[in-house]
Amino acid sequence: DAAARKYSSEAALSLRSRCSGTKFAILQNGKATAPELAQKFEVSIRTIYRDIDALSSAGIPIYATQGKGGGISILNDYTLDKSLFSEQEQEQMLTALQGMNATTGKNSNL
Repeated sequence: DAAARKYSSEAALSLRSRCSGTKFAILQNGKATAPELAQKFEVSIRTIYRDIDALSSAGIPIYATQGKGGGISILNDYTLDKSLFSEQEQEQMLTALQGMNATTGKNSNL
């Protein structure tokens, strides 16, 4: 049925988009809690944990720590594989990162 295929396609796109957003939010902030991510993406905390499992299954070195000061993090030595992004997406990310550096006062060689 066409409606079911459309829903399935939209759900997969939503998952992909949310996982990418989660990955970038964690990389930008160093870590995030599941409730913070759930609020940001307007999903349940359980959905965030499923997304974290999906990212881990995709080879992203993501992990969660419990307790005060805990949260979801990505290993410090993780780098994005540029071949996964189009040239336009790479340019957009570079522009966004340069804008973030300008607003936070961080000086980085991007």
